[in-house]
Amino acid sequence: MTTREPIWRQIANALKEELAAGLYPPGARLPTEAQLSTRFGVNRHTVRRALAALAEDRLVIARRGSGVFVADAPRADYPISRRVRFQQNVAASGRTPSREVLRIETRRAAPEEATALDLPEHAQVHVFEGISLGDEMPLAHFRSVFPAERFPELPAGLRQHASVTSALRAAGLADYVRISTRVTATLAKGTRAGLMRLPEGAALLRTEAINADPDGRPIEFGISWFSGDRVALTIGPDDLKRQDAP
Repeated sequence: MTTREPIWRQIANALKEELAAGLYPPGARLPTEAQLSTRFGVNRHTVRRALAALAEDRLVIARRGSGVFVADAPRADYPISRRVRFQQNVAASGRTPSREVLRIETRRAAPEEATALDLPEHAQVHVFEGISLGDEMPLAHFRSVFPAERFPELPAGLRQHASVTSALRAAGLADYVRISTRVTATLAKGTRAGLMRLPEGAALLRTEAINADPDGRPIEFGISWFSGDRVALTIGPDDLKRQDAP
């Protein structure tokens, strides 16, 4: 005599198979409890218990008021050091790096951009904005600003390479280092949540950073919004020593 598996467990197993098959990718929202109740012909309590089982297995995450979402892969470590390089950092985490470019334009600097880059008021800057991805999953929304007078050909290099390091090298700057990073917490809202495939209210880590050439002259002011569920910002011992030094 065999014991029949509980209905909620059958539903949980059916959803697990669909998750394993990639029908609902990481970050995707599952159908609502009402939709699943209709699909499986059961009440919401049964569906809720099945979803709870998936949550216990860390396959899904329930966000109050938003729904149930497929859990992301383990967070990618993203070192914040004197030489922060997107492609190297993402590749080191075992993911394939790529970028979606949203805009490359030249315009007047905003006051905070002019201050960060030590530029005169109303100086022209190049703006490079996009989405940084690892294995095609959005990790961060970034916006980088560069002094236009110093790097007149930079937009062409960014269009060709979609890589800041390669574009700056083509523009004549062989090396640069991070001289400051400020990290704060915020929430995903509006178009940014959509661009990063995140639900409204998801946690973001906002970094505000300045990179400089070997002589200490600022060459890049960048703001990035990292997914708190997908990225862990890390600082190595050597960088901690530099921060602690008088």
